[in-house]
Amino acid sequence: MKISREVKTAVLVISGLVMFVFLFNYLKGNNLLDSSRTFYVVYDNVEGLASSTPVTINGLSVGKVQEISFNNDGSGNLVVKLLVDSDFEFSKNSKAELYEAGLIGGKAIAIIPAFDNAENAKKGDYLEGTVKAGLSELVNQRLTPLQEKIETMMVSADSLLNNLNDVFDSQTKTNLKNSIAGLNTTIASFGETSKSLNNLVENNQEQIESALTNVETITSNLTKVTDSLANANLGNTIKDLQTTINNFNSVLASIDEGKGSIGKLFKDEGLYNNLKAATKEMEELLRDIKLHPKRYFRILSKKEIPYNED
Repeated sequence: MKISREVKTAVLVISGLVMFVFLFNYLKGNNLLDSSRTFYVVYDNVEGLASSTPVTINGLSVGKVQEISFNNDGSGNLVVKLLVDSDFEFSKNSKAELYEAGLIGGKAIAIIPAFDNAENAKKGDYLEGTVKAGLSELVNQRLTPLQEKIETMMVSADSLLNNLNDVFDSQTKTNLKNSIAGLNTTIASFGETSKSLNNLVENNQEQIESALTNVETITSNLTKVTDSLANANLGNTIKDLQTTINNFNSVLASIDEGKGSIGKLFKDEGLYNNLKAATKEMEELLRDIKLHPKRYFRILSKKEIPYNED
C-alpha cells in the first residue's frame, strides 16, 4: 500500500507538534511520561530562585521548581510550585527550606522531611516554607555592628587627633625636641659613666677581689658564730635568767610588804623617826664640836666647861 505524500506530511506535522508540546512542558518542569507529585510553598521573597531549580531531599535531587507566581490573596507573597519525581514519602509537616546554592549566587529548595508519624504529604499539598540565612546575610549581620563600631572608633580617633593637634602646638613641639635632645645628652653621659666604671673596675680588680675575699672571710666567721650560738645551751641560760628575775621579784615583793631588815627599814616609820632624830642629834654634836673644840679636845684641863646651846 502506497502512502500518499499528504499523509506523510500530516504525520510529520503531528509528530512535530507532539514533540514541541513535550519539550515545552519538559522545559517548564513537566515530565509528561512520568507520574510526578506537585507541592506548593509560599514565600514572601524568592530573590535568586528560578524555574527548573533543583529540589533536594538530604542533598539528593528529587525534582525541580516548576513555576513561581504571585499569591492571589493580595499579600504580595509568592507561590512556588514544586515538581517531585521521587516516590520517597514524607510527612505533610515537612518543611521546604529556601537556601543559597553557592557563593556566586542563586537559590535552591531543600525539603526537610519530618518523621513524626503524621499523614504523608499528598499531591497538591502546601508545605511550610522556611528560609535559611545565606553567607551574604550572615556576613551582613556580622559586618553591620562591626561597621558601627569602626565608625564610632573613627570619630573617637578624629577627636583624639584634634586634641593632640591642640596640645602639640609649636611651643610644645619645641619643648619636646629640647627634652629629647636633653635625653640624648643624658644617655651619652650615662655611657661615659659606664665606661668610667668599667675602667675603675679594671684598674682596681685586685682590691675588689681582696675586698670580696674579706667579705667571704667575715661571712664564714659570722657563720661560725651563728653555729656556736645555735649549739650553745641557750635554753638553760634563759631558764636560769628567768629564775633569777623571779627571785629578784620575790625580794622586791618582800621589801614592799615590809619583811626583813630592809623591808622594815623602808616600811617602819618608828625606825625612820629614830634614825631622823639620831641624825639630828649627830648634826648638833658635830656643830658643837666645830664651835667649841676645846671642850672636847682639852685633855689636860680638869675644869669642866659648861655646855652652852648657843
